[in-house]
Amino acid sequence: MRKKEELRLKRHKRIKMKMLGTAEKPRLVVHRSLQNISAQVLDDTVGKVLFSLSTKDKSIKAKFAKAGNLKSSEFFGQLFAQTAKEKGFSKVIFDRAGYLYHGRIKIFADALRKGGMEF
Repeated sequence: MRKKEELRLKRHKRIKMKMLGTAEKPRLVVHRSLQNISAQVLDDTVGKVLFSLSTKDKSIKAKFAKAGNLKSSEFFGQLFAQTAKEKGFSKVIFDRAGYLYHGRIKIFADALRKGGMEF
């Protein structure tokens, strides 16, 4: 494993210890790769994934050939917020998973807020 990735995982572990997702306010974890971004809503009290979505989804892949850019991240954030609100998740704890809060992560978070999610 590369040094940079090890440091990110170390940061994520430290951040994760301070935040705990519950049924009322689950934890939204975002993962970023070079070509995709994925997010999942977790309930840490029972250790279950309540809802997840990725840019590998057919509806997003049809619109964006490569989903590793800012435009696809913003679209994914709006789609995720809309789908999560339909499933009953409006208040979440945002876990950036050790990634810096800029670029695609920031655009995704802003799109979630614009879509009506609170964190």
